[in-house]
Formats: sequence, structure tokens, C-alpha cells
Amino acid sequence: MPKTIDDNSFERRANHLLRSIRLCGGCIPLHSLQCQVSNSVIQTLLDKELVQVQNTGHGFLLEVAEDF
Repeated sequence: MPKTIDDNSFERRANHLLRSIRLCGGCIPLHSLQCQVSNSVIQTLLDKELVQVQNTGHGFLLEVAEDF
């Protein structure tokens, strides 16, 4: 089945988020993304093991997976 326009848009948003995290030093506070990025985009990157969530004790960081 060929990708639809929505699938391409979703992949672009996921790739954009991954690039943004890298530009911010490899991690970004998860709460800062809640209004900007859908949970499904974050979940897709987590499922692909491209990012991971770290509990700092003061909040959660979304960071680029070290083995990536």
C-alpha cells in the first residue's frame, strides 16, 4: 500500500522532532513538547528506539538514544 499524504506529513513531523532534539544538545524537557508535538509522534520515535525518556527526579527528558 503506498504512503498517503498524511503518512508523509507524520514522518516529516517525527524527523523534525528528532532533528530539534539533536540541535538542543540531545535532550529536551518532555513538558516543553506537549503543546507543540502530538503524543503519537513522540510514541513513534520511542517505538523505533530513536529516543528514550529519562526521569531526572525533577521532570522527564526526551533524549536521543545513545546507541543511535
